[in-house]
Amino acid sequence: MSKVFVSGKLVDKEQATVSVYDHGFLYGDGVFEGIRVYGGKVFLLTEHLDRLYESARAIRLEIPMTKADLAAATNSTVAANGLSDGYVRLVVSRGAGTLGLDPRKTANPQIIIIADTITMYPPETYQQGLKLITASTIRNHPQALSARIKSLNYLNNIMAKIEGTDAGCVEALMLNHKGEVAECTGDNLFIVSRGVLKTPPVDAGILEGITRNAVIRLAREAKIPVAETTLLRHDIYVAEECFLTGTAAEVVPVTSLDGRPIGDGKPGPVTRDLLERFRRLTRS
Repeated sequence: MSKVFVSGKLVDKEQATVSVYDHGFLYGDGVFEGIRVYGGKVFLLTEHLDRLYESARAIRLEIPMTKADLAAATNSTVAANGLSDGYVRLVVSRGAGTLGLDPRKTANPQIIIIADTITMYPPETYQQGLKLITASTIRNHPQALSARIKSLNYLNNIMAKIEGTDAGCVEALMLNHKGEVAECTGDNLFIVSRGVLKTPPVDAGILEGITRNAVIRLAREAKIPVAETTLLRHDIYVAEECFLTGTAAEVVPVTSLDGRPIGDGKPGPVTRDLLERFRRLTRS
């Protein structure tokens, strides 16, 4: 039976509960991380915990565990579930309180760690690539809520995701308030243009992805020129290659946007090379 870490201990999945008065449930008031497990080891746990604590600090939420203790709890949860390859969802909510927004009326922030298997894109997706459409739903304005906060409120992304699935696509491109390329609903975006690997900068209103940063490091080690630069849809339309990165997606090719083929309409050599390098990194 699956075990979940909640309220400081491991319990059976069916007994893993939080209060309906928890502000994470009532208002999406909390933060989370999605983390991969490869070969029984949690991948880039330190980087994920650093981002989790930064997100919490940004929303004035104090996590009631040290990073070291939370890392130990995460590894223990993975081990308790006998997980070799899978996914960890690490959630910190504001805790239970009264009806109303005032966070001062909450208590006991909840830490929940779920370790389970995850459904990935099928193998043929990595061979044939994804098709994207551009969503009319834009990313939240960064002066309203920073995209660098990985909060429990994902409604912005979900509404864009619905546009994508309505159009028969599993992902959708989101623009920022300036009309520039930001990211997809759950993944960061890269293109290859004239031999240079390009991706939107953090100030374009994107989540600074852990996988994104790992791929940038791999590209630089492979002597592939990398630029974090402003992108428009035009840049994707005329790109030689395009791919997405994310914890679940890893490195997944994109072969068309808004019905327009990218490059020759097939996953390109840089994409395939970085996917192979990433798989070697995670499986080593």
